[in-house]
Amino acid sequence: MIYILIIILVIVLIIGWVISTYNKLVKLRNNIKDQWSQVEVQLKKRFDLIPNLVETVKGYAKHEKETLEAVIDARNSAVNAKDAKEEIAANNELSATLGKLFALGEAYPELKADGNFKQLQDSLSDVEEKIAYARQFYNDSVLKYKNATQVFPTVLIAGMLGFKEEQFFEASEEEKQNVKIEF
Repeated sequence: MIYILIIILVIVLIIGWVISTYNKLVKLRNNIKDQWSQVEVQLKKRFDLIPNLVETVKGYAKHEKETLEAVIDARNSAVNAKDAKEEIAANNELSATLGKLFALGEAYPELKADGNFKQLQDSLSDVEEKIAYARQFYNDSVLKYKNATQVFPTVLIAGMLGFKEEQFFEASEEEKQNVKIEF
C-alpha cells in the first residue's frame, strides 16, 4: 500500500514538473514573439520614412539612381520577407544601403543643408536607435529561451513538445566592417 502511494506521489511530482516546465517554455516563446513584434513596429516606422527620404534625395542627386534603387529594393525585400530569418537578412541589407544613401548627403552639400532631408535623416536615425534597442531586447529573450530549452532536463521536455530553436538578430557582415572614411 505504501509503495503504491509513493509511486503515485512520484508520478504526480513528475507530471507537475512537466506542466511547470511546459508553461515556462511557452511564456519564454511568447516573450520572443512579443519582442519580435516590437522590432517590427520600429521596422515599419523605418519603412515608412524611407520613400520620403529617397524622394528628397532624388531632387538633388538625379544621377545617383543606382543607390536610390538599391535602397528601394532593399526596403521592398524587407517588407515582403516571409519569416524572421528572411526579415533579419533583408533588414541587414537595408541598413547597408541606407548607409550609402546617407553618404550621398555628404557628397552633396546642398542636400545636406536641406531642412527636409535633415529632418528625415534625424527621424530615421531616431528610428534606427529604437530598432537597435528592440533588437537587443529580442536577442535577450531569445537567449533566455535558448538557455531554458537547452539545459538538462528541460531539453528533454522541449524536444518532446516541439519547442523549436529561435534565431538571434545578428549584424550583417557589412555592418561588422570598419567604416571607411575618405577625404
